[in-house]
Amino acid sequence: MTLTLVLVIAVALVFDFLNGFNDSANIVATMISSRAMSPAQALVIAAIFEFIGPFLFGVAVATTIGHKVVDAGLLTTGLVVAALLAAICWNIFTWAKGIPSSSSHALIGGLVGSASVAKLLHQIQAHAIHGIEDLLAVFRVVRPDGMLTVIVALFASPLLGLCAGFIMIRLVYFFGRLASPRINALFRRAQLVTCVALALSHGGNDAQKGMGLIAMALLAAGVTHEFTVPFWVVVACASAIAVGTAVGGRRQIKTIGAKFYKIRPVHAFTTQLSSAVLIITASLLGGPVSTTHVVSSAVMGAGGGERLSKVHWGVGRQIVVAWVLTMPLAALVGALTTLAFWLAGWRD
Repeated sequence: MTLTLVLVIAVALVFDFLNGFNDSANIVATMISSRAMSPAQALVIAAIFEFIGPFLFGVAVATTIGHKVVDAGLLTTGLVVAALLAAICWNIFTWAKGIPSSSSHALIGGLVGSASVAKLLHQIQAHAIHGIEDLLAVFRVVRPDGMLTVIVALFASPLLGLCAGFIMIRLVYFFGRLASPRINALFRRAQLVTCVALALSHGGNDAQKGMGLIAMALLAAGVTHEFTVPFWVVVACASAIAVGTAVGGRRQIKTIGAKFYKIRPVHAFTTQLSSAVLIITASLLGGPVSTTHVVSSAVMGAGGGERLSKVHWGVGRQIVVAWVLTMPLAALVGALTTLAFWLAGWRD
């Protein structure tokens, strides 16, 4: 391996670490707020099963990210690093602001921005731009079939999370309408199971994004001759996301677990269960979803299913704004980073 390739792998693992750090709130916030577990216990359990998750759900998401979003013929190690740096910058910014955000949105945005500018620079160098059609051809670097999968997964999943949280809590209230308040103890204990399922689903989906980028870099560098995810890449990415989860983004934990409304055990249980089902389904189908937005929307759905006025919808609006801005801003950062690399002479 060259020093450049080692750098790419290191940056991808930093991305996975920050992904786990940022998204740990999604796994444990409701458990902590409902007093089912202490923060330390919840984060340790989540980290263990975050590590296990990538070994259970295959590499369908990694294949979508690394092989189906942009034209593989354009891949360079510099392009991969630019996309990763765009996602990392957005993760750090939103963590500093305490806003739950999507690493998936940021990564896809960075990848599209980097690839589009790389294509434009290649065309300029080849003197291949003679009109508007040549400029529009820059965007053909994005593969429509893979991008459609990404858009459907990323933009439909929050709506599905909202509906799933709403429906789940209504069902729980219907079937438990004759239960005594002692049922809360059952919901607290059941969260151990739902936390495990959610951690497995998050690790299985989100660790694959780093895997896909490393596999892209290996292919671009000629280490592999077709898109494939070596076992050591799975181990490395699973470890990075697990360590990030163990450290935990406590600012986001406060936002998800306390700012929407006062979360009780029934809300925590229904939110985790509905989110885990959605994310596991997406992982098996190869759809890269945002755990942040699935869980946040499920929390709002569960609260709204009890009483619409219960939810502080203003907090939800902040997350929606971040949701809308993430991809274009990450694309801009990825584009500027690619341009900087090009001007500095890094074109391989």
